[in-house]
Amino acid sequence: MDQITPYIPGILLAYSAFLLGIASPGPNILAVLGTSMSAGRGPGVALALGVATGSFTWAVLTVLGLSTLLAVYASALTVIKSAGGLYLLWLAVKSLKSAASRHDIEARELSGGKRSPAGYLVRGYVIQMTNPKAALAWIAIISLGLKEGAPFWVGAVIVLGTFLLSILIHILYAVAFSTPVMVRVYGRARRFIQMLLGGFFAFAGLKLLFSRT
Repeated sequence: MDQITPYIPGILLAYSAFLLGIASPGPNILAVLGTSMSAGRGPGVALALGVATGSFTWAVLTVLGLSTLLAVYASALTVIKSAGGLYLLWLAVKSLKSAASRHDIEARELSGGKRSPAGYLVRGYVIQMTNPKAALAWIAIISLGLKEGAPFWVGAVIVLGTFLLSILIHILYAVAFSTPVMVRVYGRARRFIQMLLGGFFAFAGLKLLFSRT
């Protein structure tokens, strides 16, 4: 148990960053929302599963890449954490600007017309894998959970845990936003949510930048 305890805070912080990142609508979330509102719950869930699978792929690639890099260059952890911290601070600024804005979320229907469930799943996967910010986001998330000399199981726990959370949260988005009521509720709470996100991203970014290990 003593070998596990030192890594638990970092793992929980990585989970928290992932969950709050999902709460801040990006291209993947907006695609799920737009599909659910326009095409219905089924297509929205299929797209959500595709996005979650893409998120899992990014997580695996990031953990394997960082683990390999750190095995060769231990000092690279400082550079990686600095990059992750700066990205989180950028997300903080973006969230606070969004909170100050009066514009609501702009969820649009996907181009190309209706698709089969498999078609929506593939489209969700493509949307997530071609998101240029996904790599930076995962570097920041994994950096929060990994310490210098962390065993392989730490990265595995972060990947599997975030994958399960991704499936759950994206499906909840798809189901909830297939109803007009939830769209209005989220619109009213959007500015408060963005303020909370901005505060957390600033905290997590500074933690990474000033972390020694």
